[in-house]
Amino acid sequence: MSRIILLFFLLLGAYTLPIQAQNQQIERVYTFKIDRDIDPAMNRRVKLALENAEKEEADLIIIEMDTYGGAVNDADDIRTMILESPIPVYTFINKDAASAGALISIASDSIYMAPGSSIGAATVVNGVDGAAAPDKYQSYMRSMMRSTAEASGRDPKIAEAMVDENIELEGISEKGSVLTFSVSEAIQYGFCEGEYRSIDDILISQGIIDAEIISYEVSGTEQIISFFLNPAISGILILIIIGGIYFELQTPGVGFPLAASIIATILYFIPYYLNGMAENWEVIVFIVGVVLLAIELFVVPGFGIFGILGIIGIFAGLVLGMLPNQNFDFQFVPAEQLFTALLTVILAAITAVGLIFWLTPKVNSWKAFNTITLATTQDRQEGYTSTFYPESLKGKIGVVHSRLRPSGRIEIDGEIFDAYSRGEFIEQGEKIIVISTEGTSLKVKKQEG
Repeated sequence: MSRIILLFFLLLGAYTLPIQAQNQQIERVYTFKIDRDIDPAMNRRVKLALENAEKEEADLIIIEMDTYGGAVNDADDIRTMILESPIPVYTFINKDAASAGALISIASDSIYMAPGSSIGAATVVNGVDGAAAPDKYQSYMRSMMRSTAEASGRDPKIAEAMVDENIELEGISEKGSVLTFSVSEAIQYGFCEGEYRSIDDILISQGIIDAEIISYEVSGTEQIISFFLNPAISGILILIIIGGIYFELQTPGVGFPLAASIIATILYFIPYYLNGMAENWEVIVFIVGVVLLAIELFVVPGFGIFGILGIIGIFAGLVLGMLPNQNFDFQFVPAEQLFTALLTVILAAITAVGLIFWLTPKVNSWKAFNTITLATTQDRQEGYTSTFYPESLKGKIGVVHSRLRPSGRIEIDGEIFDAYSRGEFIEQGEKIIVISTEGTSLKVKKQEG
């Protein structure tokens, strides 16, 4: 009998020593929250938090979860980061882990839930009316839930039933409704390790008492980025972009409007780029739009295809830069986010045009503006001229020496002059009449009759 008792204590010691040793190694616990929609901004927050946890040499990471879900592609990125984390990751579900939140939670090493919490309902819905997305998206989500559950040692069939309402599990889920677990159900079927009211309670239950708790704090840079992601701020930046381009085109060479426009463009796109919304091609679309508009204004004056494509490119770049679309796939872009992006750009553009019409007549009267630009008209009567040709040539009749297309050369009284027409082509040998002597070439028209 004494040998049996001795063997019992030896086995007990062998079981408890590794746990105590493990608990003694946990000296630093790193925590952060997933407490809103899963989107590119949250994707970036999780990435930065996990990287910071490694820098802090944390022994354990605890995510406090309370979300109804979000973008599938961002959820996929987050669950992959958690699965590949070299540091153990726990998830504390403080109320809700629905849809994408369920996927992320299942990727954790351990799941703990607060009283009244739930996990599940991971059916993929579109961002327009909340209806179920096409089956190809459901299939993708099912496969992710299944593989994630397998990787974390949980029942993959149960995880799949959280997506597919057609999966029926005896005693667990009925056909026609997606699976959602309460706390007790999650514990019963291995999707929760315990019910606790706080992270502190979880740590105490694990024997982690004296560990240093480090909470993720948003850096000053991230706060600035979040500030510029505000639609109202984005609208102001768009206003500056459009206004700067216009005033620079009106007064080429001044530089200040162009500089303001470039700075506003950088401040507009960089926050969205860092948060995974604006992609390289969207920025390129905007730049190409500006170039096409410049070509229309300076190279082929008028208003044609280049101008129209330029305006479309500028607006497309600004709108798409605000949206987490995947190559024009707006299936998972929330309707309100799409509406906000369109409304922000349109209202900013309308406001910019209104301010341009209001400010343009007033600008020339500003003393500060007069110091950097020529705001007065230099009339010929006051002695200003931009030509070397005598006024007496005006009205003279000559002939085309080399075809005007619309520029070329003409001959008047045996002397050759550079000339250009009003746009029409005039063949060699035809008679012309000089209608203006200003500039470096004579302006002519075909003599009728």
